[in-house]
Amino acid sequence: MMNGILCVNKPQDFTSFDVVAKLRGILGMKRLGHGGTLDPMATGVLPVFVGTATKACDIMPDNTKSYRAGFRLGQTSDTQDVTGKIVQVSDRNVGASELADIIPQFTGKIMQLPPMYSAVQVNGKRLYDLARQGIEVERTPREIFVENLVLEEYDENLREGILSIDCSKGTYIRTIISDIGEKLGCGAIMTSLVRTASGGFTLENCFTFEEIRIACGEDRLGDLILPIEKVFESLPKLRLGEAQTRMYRNGVKLDLARIHNIKRDCETYAVYGCDGGFIGTASADFEQNILRVGKNLT
Repeated sequence: MMNGILCVNKPQDFTSFDVVAKLRGILGMKRLGHGGTLDPMATGVLPVFVGTATKACDIMPDNTKSYRAGFRLGQTSDTQDVTGKIVQVSDRNVGASELADIIPQFTGKIMQLPPMYSAVQVNGKRLYDLARQGIEVERTPREIFVENLVLEEYDENLREGILSIDCSKGTYIRTIISDIGEKLGCGAIMTSLVRTASGGFTLENCFTFEEIRIACGEDRLGDLILPIEKVFESLPKLRLGEAQTRMYRNGVKLDLARIHNIKRDCETYAVYGCDGGFIGTASADFEQNILRVGKNLT
């Protein structure tokens, strides 16, 4: 059975769940999970966890995302993007310098109100389900982090352009664009979205459905699947001895004093067994001087 990460270049008009369903048919496997939801109109990097790697879906240490987003000023829609109903139009002209002056206000730690057309749950109900019924509910703003926000292109006559964005998990790009439009007093909608990186994976790591189907037919799917430890490359590594490996796999807490390479300024580690094989993650408790099992993945 295959275990690892299969990076998919998600096509437009597919939900992340659609991608998993499609792959189940191609791979003939049920145990699949995706890392990071993408809107149907979005394309790009979608890591799919295969086999036992599905245990890592919710513990990826690198949750940063990168995007290239198309936008249009002068319009507002109920979904904040081009797929929705246009509810307001403005003929206000916005120059490139004015737009560039606004952008820095949307970097760093900022508060963002989740859009009604989103998968966020309020009282056990998805916001998009309520929105489709014409119901709008009160939402709580959430803190996000935008590391970089760059205006790559802008046509003043068309009032259209492209932004490149590096941000934290849970950031709604269309909401950033909508908020920029609101700040400018003219409104804005997202016209396209490509996720160029997610959790350390890039478009170069990704494959289309057709490429995956061909690889399966030629019995070389293993060439496309990345090892699960690649997700945890950013974490410091711990190598356990033979007895420690056996104890750790059984969920036993280990004595930090007997483990080499422990760093006092780091709590989370990638753990490798005595044979050099990746096991999972662990957390160091320096107060009790023990290594706690995080999640065994292999």
